Amino acid sequence: MTTRLNRTIALVLILLVPPAAVLLSLAPALAQGSPEGESHFNSGVIHLREGRVDLAIEEFERAVKADSKNPYFRKGLGQAYAGRGDFKHAIEQFREALELNPYYVDVRNDLGSALILGGQREEGRKEFLTAYADATNPTPEVSARNLGQAYFDEKNYTEAISWFRTAVGRAPAYPDPYLGLAAALVATDRLDEAVILLESGVEAAPEAPGLRLALGQAYFRAGRFAEARTSLEEAMRKDPSGPVGQAAALQLQSMPR
Repeated sequence: MTTRLNRTIALVLILLVPPAAVLLSLAPALAQGSPEGESHFNSGVIHLREGRVDLAIEEFERAVKADSKNPYFRKGLGQAYAGRGDFKHAIEQFREALELNPYYVDVRNDLGSALILGGQREEGRKEFLTAYADATNPTPEVSARNLGQAYFDEKNYTEAISWFRTAVGRAPAYPDPYLGLAAALVATDRLDEAVILLESGVEAAPEAPGLRLALGQAYFRAGRFAEARTSLEEAMRKDPSGPVGQAAALQLQSMPR
């Protein structure tokens, strides 16, 4: 059952952090390129957010062709390549963006993710650590969460717990590190701590359906079935047609009657 819970929480992490999620930092107003490049860039952002990765790549490539010195265009193209699983070209674009603007710290999170997904785990962790230590990093909690996830995937739960806790401390309303920390606690047979953590996460981020799902799963594992049902039903209400709601509905089917 513990393995099943770990997998469920890990699934929630994946569901909540799709490759295009960080496109929030690619706001059109920040592109500041040529009019033609900006037009293609904005189209690329829309396509990537809506899951049309190949069309996004085409638009970002056109943006880069119109203005090859724009780091935002390079970042967008790198994220589109990563969304297609082409980590080699994603890494190239992220590194080019950093060369164009060494202070564009957020790109290091993208680069670190691409390196890890491309099999270069140590290099990826170094990028996350560099980003976290940079005083200009606007989202150090994301870098800390990424480090926690990298260590979690390597089953280094001590480091994973440390970094996830750091992320929670940096941004208590940020849902993702609660999920990672809960998974790491469960993996080290600390289910009671995971339940308490997820309860605090739901209180800090009440609109996050993934936290409701994870808490319901943890309650289920602890034999607290009435509370599990309440939490899972709330997850379904908050994400009725999405993947989190579907996972909650599936779990409810296995509830004791």
